[in-house]
Amino acid sequence: MFDERVENCLEELKRADHLVYVSLKYTRTCDVIKNVIKRLISAFDLAVGEVMEYSKSQGVIKDIPVSKEGKIKKVKELLGKQSHKYFKLYDLLKKIDKAEYSKCEEFRKNVTLITKTKPEIRVKTDSLNTYFEATKEFVYLAHDSMKK
Repeated sequence: MFDERVENCLEELKRADHLVYVSLKYTRTCDVIKNVIKRLISAFDLAVGEVMEYSKSQGVIKDIPVSKEGKIKKVKELLGKQSHKYFKLYDLLKKIDKAEYSKCEEFRKNVTLITKTKPEIRVKTDSLNTYFEATKEFVYLAHDSMKK
């Protein structure tokens, strides 16, 4: 079960990688940007779940919290301060995913997803690459914490 969760997490990263470096390169649409964001959120969720399962199997924690917020709080405790910046990104990704948005320069080099939030968030290809790399760092941080 544990190995399956690790595989699922890595598969989400592979899918996000393909969307960022192949699909977005050729289609340049906001739909691809939204799909990448959904995949990154999913990778975060799977990594948090895998840390919870591993911690329970090792006897570090007794019970796994039911709510996502409870799981995230527990993972923050387990991983320490180094994980806090990644959870700020996770919150940002969820905010972008839930927000209404408009499109700018779709089908062109500078395709941009603009959220209709205060303040607005502009997601371009460069920022999407940054989000992807940070998510990858978090997943590897989660995996490394289980090797100790």
